[in-house]
Amino acid sequence: MRRLARILDRWRSIARIEGRLEKLQEAVGRIEARQVGGAGADTAWHDREFKVFSQWGEDGLIDYLVSVVGVTRRVFVEFGVESYQESNTRFLLVHRGWSGLVLDGSETCMESLRREPLYWRHDLQAQTAFVTRENIDSLLLANKVEGDIGLLSIDIDGNDYWVWEATSVIRPAIVVIEYNARFGPDIAVTIPYDPGFTRAAAHYSMIYYGVSLRALWLLGRRKGYDLVGCNSAGNNAFFVRSDLRPAILPALDARHAWRPACFRESRNPDNTLAFLKPEAEAALLLRLPLISVEEI
Repeated sequence: MRRLARILDRWRSIARIEGRLEKLQEAVGRIEARQVGGAGADTAWHDREFKVFSQWGEDGLIDYLVSVVGVTRRVFVEFGVESYQESNTRFLLVHRGWSGLVLDGSETCMESLRREPLYWRHDLQAQTAFVTRENIDSLLLANKVEGDIGLLSIDIDGNDYWVWEATSVIRPAIVVIEYNARFGPDIAVTIPYDPGFTRAAAHYSMIYYGVSLRALWLLGRRKGYDLVGCNSAGNNAFFVRSDLRPAILPALDARHAWRPACFRESRNPDNTLAFLKPEAEAALLLRLPLISVEEI
């Protein structure tokens, strides 16, 4: 019994430390947000980046965008969140008091999120779902999310283009969507649509997924969105609805917004890490099945 009591005490101590660390994260994020919010209009786009819960500097860019874009409904949707420890919308939830819906294909991840204190403290819905272009609208409607919302974040390492194209029951003010920088800034391509796509199974390299920035730029124009920038890590593009974009945010084309990926992901056929140069990665991808969306 004493041993069990010691284990429980240790567990409680770890839980308290984790809680304090999260509060510290939030506090640092509030400081960053105040500093970026007080920066002048001539501050460079990438100087507005900071990371609290996002993978790279998305928290800062999103916080800046929601401060200058006319968001009337502070609701977000994000899918591909895993356990939501690292995400593009968690800072909106805890810092700005937004509400939202998150979706992920792993019930283990979603159940882990539902057990977090954050889940009952904030207005958050978490649903297990493998998002496809066939089910995205029905998932949103089933969770009573439709019409104008503040932000949509898409990061599913695969059918990102096809899912955004199919999404029609919401009109986000801001869209954050992953692009695959290895395609470069000049071609408009995406992987062929496969509702069961997973990049681990699609190709050993782990870099065959997603969509080029130019393809997203063209899709955004069709859907009424302007590209306003990419993060400096070279994996997320930021769009603002054209009727809401303020003059302070110039609309960019893909060539001027594109940033190269600053991280490695490629693997060899035996699953060991590869150290391919960008030119080799691009050559590998262009040998694989791709759909040109230039004329769609």
